[in-house]
Amino acid sequence: QVQLVESGGGSVQTGGSLRLSCAASGYTLSLNNGYMGWFRQAPGKEREGVAAVDSVFIIRYADSVKGRFTLSRDSEKNTLYLQMNSLKPEDTAMYYCAAARGFRYGSSALRGSEYTYWGQGTQVTVSS
Repeated sequence: QVQLVESGGGSVQTGGSLRLSCAASGYTLSLNNGYMGWFRQAPGKEREGVAAVDSVFIIRYADSVKGRFTLSRDSEKNTLYLQMNSLKPEDTAMYYCAAARGFRYGSSALRGSEYTYWGQGTQVTVSS
């Protein structure tokens, strides 16, 4: 059974930083088999792909977070991270970790419809 548990959300002021973590159990990201990503959804808005690592371990970002967010992973801990710097009020959302098996390359890894497993989410609130 795959379980993804996010943590690290909270409330910060504009310009602040947070690091989200996603601990995976029952799932291991392997070269050419699997992909993982971070998504967010604000009230009244569609879910948005924020950052993802594809099946050849290339990391891609949404244009809205490039240069501010960094996705990384610790394979020993089976944990995915999202370091978020220079946060803006428009970054306020529920952030979700997602994973899937199989092969995806490129921007397809940022599409939520490509994912099978989802965490419960962690709230990020940025105040001005």
